[in-house]
Amino acid sequence: MAAPKREKAPITAYEATVRFLQAARLPAVLDPGDDAIPIGADNFKLERRGEMATLEVWSETRNLVRRLRAVHSEHRGRLELEVERFGGLTGRLALVDLAHPASRDTSRRGARLKYRERFRRGLLRQFPSWRIAELSTEADLHHSLSPSYPRALLRKGGSALAAIGAGEDALDVDGALTFGLIWLDYLRQRETRVPVQGLAIFIPAGKEATTCHRIRHLDAGAAAYAVFVHFADGSEEPVDPRDYTNFDTRVEPCLSPLAASPAEFLDLVERLAEIENVQRRDHADGTVSLAVHGLEFARAGYGKITFGIDHKIEALHLAELEALARGLAERRNARQDHIHPLYARHPEAWLESQVRKNIERIDASLLPQPLYGQVPQFAAGERGTLDILAADRCGRLAIVEVKASPDIHLPLQALDYWMRVKWHLERGEFSGRGYFPGLELRADPPRLLLVAPALDFHPSNETVLRFFSREVQVERIGVGIEWRQELRVMFRSPAPVCRSPYSTR
Repeated sequence: MAAPKREKAPITAYEATVRFLQAARLPAVLDPGDDAIPIGADNFKLERRGEMATLEVWSETRNLVRRLRAVHSEHRGRLELEVERFGGLTGRLALVDLAHPASRDTSRRGARLKYRERFRRGLLRQFPSWRIAELSTEADLHHSLSPSYPRALLRKGGSALAAIGAGEDALDVDGALTFGLIWLDYLRQRETRVPVQGLAIFIPAGKEATTCHRIRHLDAGAAAYAVFVHFADGSEEPVDPRDYTNFDTRVEPCLSPLAASPAEFLDLVERLAEIENVQRRDHADGTVSLAVHGLEFARAGYGKITFGIDHKIEALHLAELEALARGLAERRNARQDHIHPLYARHPEAWLESQVRKNIERIDASLLPQPLYGQVPQFAAGERGTLDILAADRCGRLAIVEVKASPDIHLPLQALDYWMRVKWHLERGEFSGRGYFPGLELRADPPRLLLVAPALDFHPSNETVLRFFSREVQVERIGVGIEWRQELRVMFRSPAPVCRSPYSTR
């Protein structure tokens, strides 16, 4: 009878560490909450004492010592160890190979973990009588929660509070509020026995203005909000969103299109605008844009016409302009048999051109003319959405925000524009600078219409809209999937009302 096979003894933490360091090209140690420390031939010591081992790694600014207890997990380019800190506390330590493809995100993950620890300390300082019941930087795609922003749940007695933070190196600091509201809504649905009263948000100092402006226009009856700015030295302090009342924005005077241009120049522009599928758009700076389904190919103004798709040059002959316009119209055709690369360019500009052409299908009360874009202008530059500023027959302004693909940040990006339009309206700057001539504009806050293909509203958009102030009158308008061929409105949905009116004390 064959002898039973002897099972291999599990590899010890010491043996796994030796094997990893021998195989790794660029080894580093990653302690949660700190930056990675590269391991070289002369900045580490690994000692074995019985079944326990001790790893010491140092740099010019740090010294890390951990007792290695066991292997938690082992993957290509990464070794996770269970460790014991001095004082008997247990935890995790990761050894990573920075040269391995699987470790490409290690630096970013390390920065997130480092900020998570700062965020935790900030919560303990600012909410000393509360307990941190949950703290995470893990992605939760099912609930649209990003790993870029650490999030927490605080508890005190029979109350709870959601919290979220953005580090200095966050790619989109302004996006923290979107995910904070989603986190707050998720906790309210999950924690059914404890009222989650509101949201605390931590933002890098100097980058808090947008978040504070947005919070001023959220429903104070739906949730309480607390904003803290944090500094490079690790400290933080509260700020009051009500102190943020001025906008870095402007409204330029609206000039007559092609003013003082000679008759032959005007005739040339008209001939181009008569080509099939070419749309003319007058801009507030006095220039005229010529485009095919939103893709601009020529701009007329200041006595000359420039043309081109990616780079514009001055046009000398009408024939070359007409050839470009007709070729573009042929390739950017919703009914063609094959898809040309120019067909797929700038889908939002195409959708915006359809909305402009059919603005009364979007809302029958809106005037078909005049329609303005990029008013007011953001000092920060380009925005993520295309907008149209219109007015209804009673003189009330309406903002139409157009998005051709799902965007989790659409509601708050649209709110950015709404706030500025309202701010300039209250100061009489639209009428005073030549917009909507002959129409007396009402002082009512503008309406906000969000237009997108019916299946391309992000599922979390409705969640975020629940927290908007009732002053912001929002309507989502979904159009059919074949919007390039014909714009059809498939549904209209007013902004939902938050059904969780918790105390804001």
